[in-house]
Amino acid sequence: MTPLKIKSSLIFNRHLSKGLRGTLVLLAASSLFACSQPSSGVSDANTTSVTTENATAITLKEDEPNAKSAHMMTRSVSKPDLLKNVSATVYKDANCGCCKEWISHAEDNGLSATAQDVADLAVFKERYSVPTEMRSCHTVVTTDDYVFEGHVPAKYMAQFLENPPVQAMGLAVPGMPVGSPGMEYQNKFMPYQVMQLNKDGTTQVYADIESVEQQL
Repeated sequence: MTPLKIKSSLIFNRHLSKGLRGTLVLLAASSLFACSQPSSGVSDANTTSVTTENATAITLKEDEPNAKSAHMMTRSVSKPDLLKNVSATVYKDANCGCCKEWISHAEDNGLSATAQDVADLAVFKERYSVPTEMRSCHTVVTTDDYVFEGHVPAKYMAQFLENPPVQAMGLAVPGMPVGSPGMEYQNKFMPYQVMQLNKDGTTQVYADIESVEQQL
């Protein structure tokens, strides 16, 4: 092989390797946030952006390097009796990975959950009167017809069901905030709000979640 051909071959292989590495990174990011509605990506080592159909892009900052992972913390303090008398149907897309993670979180806390894969989630969100701006990747309906939209922590589900406000029909966590139950990723956490859904179509703040520990 001539020197020119050898040099061209080396350049091609170097670019090919970079391309493969990029593909692997994209595949890893895709599998991490495999949900029915959102598209997502990792912008760099310290920030992550998540976009959903009904929520704007969110920039997340990494916690301190020595912080425990949110995933390990939420799993280690599960309370099997928290929702032990509650049964619910979870309407979700068949390929939604974070929906499955949320179901695991709820079941670890006692919920009897029946997952139902549906072709058109919007039909069920309309049926149960979930406002467009409150929507997420799955809709949970209890046997008492209370609605829990998205990654609502089991702690707040139990609190709500123990004493439901007269005007309320359920709770919602709009979008998919990283660090919420089912959306754990490394040591990242984004403060978010649990919203109360009212029967007249209005919403109000039910809880401000400022840390991973507050969810537990």
